Amino acid sequence: MPTKILMIGAKGRMGQAILGLARADRAFEVVGAVDKGEDLSPALAQAQVAIDFSHHSATESVLQKVCAAKVAYVCGTTGQTAGELSQISAAAKKIPLIHSPNFSLGVNLLFYLTAQAAKALPEGFDPEVIEIHHRLKKDAPSGTAKRLLEILAEARKTQPDKVACHGRSGEPGERTNSEIGVHAVRGGDVVGDHTVLLAGEGERIELIHRATSREVFARGALRAAQWLVGKPPRAYAMVDVLGLS
Repeated sequence: MPTKILMIGAKGRMGQAILGLARADRAFEVVGAVDKGEDLSPALAQAQVAIDFSHHSATESVLQKVCAAKVAYVCGTTGQTAGELSQISAAAKKIPLIHSPNFSLGVNLLFYLTAQAAKALPEGFDPEVIEIHHRLKKDAPSGTAKRLLEILAEARKTQPDKVACHGRSGEPGERTNSEIGVHAVRGGDVVGDHTVLLAGEGERIELIHRATSREVFARGALRAAQWLVGKPPRAYAMVDVLGLS
């Protein structure tokens, strides 16, 4: 039986990419596609899983309806406030959900490898995160870059906001041992490049992921949706989908 999905944020770039793949694949059935101002309740009655790539300002209203319908929830929307993130955590007690800044299988492997490298290398290796996106991207740094920052900070047992250094200009002085540089580059039609640089004395390691098509994110979101259906209520991650947890 095909997995029945509801697409929230259907008119956006990611929504269109996901719908295109889902409608061409017999493993999925699109029972609804809604965007800002449209009622998702009728389609929720038929759906097994909702995929949300709308806007973080809709988080509360979407979660209320998804939880009431007991439908699995895949969220690729980023930029949530602390309050909205708390609402997602609370929803995980009622429904199975995955909230990820990036559903690319390769990027999630990058998350995993970054965590392993950061734990294995001594403090003498300085971490930096560089991301490049198209000129139309509105937020900076990207949600993926923020997650990479979190992973690096976790390895150092500190908080991202205490160590993040967002770009450098003027005379900031020598790089401190504790800081983690985060740099956002914008231009052209770049889908998304992310680099984690770990620079030591006499050597450096670079972990790089480059996306050349939005379809990689769409495929990952659909794979996550298919995997999530039937799971008990909990907040899952893409490492669970990939079997890396």
